[in-house]
Amino acid sequence: MDINLTLIAQAVTFAILIWFTVKFIWPPLLRAIEARQKQIADGLAAGERGKEELAQAAERATQEVNGAREKATGIIAQAEKRAAEIIEEAKGHAKIEGDRILTGARAEIDQEVNRAKEGLRQQVSLLAVAGAEKILRREIDAKAHGDMLAAIANDL
Repeated sequence: MDINLTLIAQAVTFAILIWFTVKFIWPPLLRAIEARQKQIADGLAAGERGKEELAQAAERATQEVNGAREKATGIIAQAEKRAAEIIEEAKGHAKIEGDRILTGARAEIDQEVNRAKEGLRQQVSLLAVAGAEKILRREIDAKAHGDMLAAIANDL
């Protein structure tokens, strides 16, 4: 095979093309590839961070729900306790009011009994006077008789 000038010119041209490619084309290509690799790596790292943050947010949400549930349970227990206190307080007030009403009713009954006794005393004394007046009309004067009956009425 014969090496001629064409083959040498092609070799020199190819060498110049390689040099030009290595000097001017290859570095921007490498920078673009490295930038793309870095962008992909950053995206993957951000995805991993997102997964971790999502797991942490889910855990915080679970803790918040549990805390809210505990607070709700505490509030319900406190409300039940307050309701029991209100019921006991109402029972106490009702008992006091009932005792007061009962005492008032007893006092009113005693007054009515006393009025009835007084009325009966007056009626008995009037009847006694009337009966005694009829029986003893001639023997005792009216003034002495009235005094004696008043004294008897007071004793009754």
